Amino acid sequence: MIPDFIDPGRLKLGENRMPCPVCDKGPKDTALSVRLEPDGGVIWCCHRYGCPMTGSSRAGTSELAQRAPTAPPQRVDRVRGLSEYARQLLAATRRICGEAGAYLDARGCVRPPPGSHLRCMDELRHPSGFVGPALVALITDAETGERLSLHRTWIKPNGTKADLDTPRLLLKGHPIAGGVIRLWPDEGVTTGLGIAEGIETALSLAHGFAPVWSCIDAGHMAKFPVLSGINDLVIGADNDAAGRKAAEECAQRWADHATVRIVCAERAGSDLNDEVREWAR
Repeated sequence: MIPDFIDPGRLKLGENRMPCPVCDKGPKDTALSVRLEPDGGVIWCCHRYGCPMTGSSRAGTSELAQRAPTAPPQRVDRVRGLSEYARQLLAATRRICGEAGAYLDARGCVRPPPGSHLRCMDELRHPSGFVGPALVALITDAETGERLSLHRTWIKPNGTKADLDTPRLLLKGHPIAGGVIRLWPDEGVTTGLGIAEGIETALSLAHGFAPVWSCIDAGHMAKFPVLSGINDLVIGADNDAAGRKAAEECAQRWADHATVRIVCAERAGSDLNDEVREWAR
């Protein structure tokens, strides 16, 4: 259903901008994007940080996409732990299969085992209104396992990201300090662990060493805490300034507690997934 504040008869084909009824900053506010599709469907999305106003009336949206939870029309407060929306979204995910599995295969990634915190949805709505397959990863505290947030990546089965300005998104209002994505569950981690920045990079490292976790980005990898019981740590480093620096900082902190190895992509500016895909050609 199209909200009352949107009059389709006054829209031009394509994108229209207008004040957002949730976070309205005045008559000159243009945060809300309302797109009129050629088939008469309407897609709306607020681009202001923290505002969850988004929706679509496009004909043909599947029942599965309609069942996916949408954030309530209210501001998002920063809280520790998963919001009700995040819990509903996580509950709607399933094990890697279908187009998500094809995506990982096309990128030369090792598929994670049962119990992985990397999941998928066949159809998930992007804030732009786009609906398509996505990876959904649970972010948890590296030390306590506390659930913190979700990481979403909209994908194509050919191994590329969806044609979106921001195909990868974290949930707004969910701090992720100290967080990781447990690509292998805790029960699969004994005395050794591999870490890398991104999901695909970590799953590329898994060809030579597993179990693996994703640290999300270089900043989190640099601060990856020393974990009790881990005697061997393998760090898959991106070959750029930030990646090398993060790997060295993490290795130095772990040096007195475990055997540490850094595996770095050979070509400058690349990561391990870039190299895996090159080898597969």
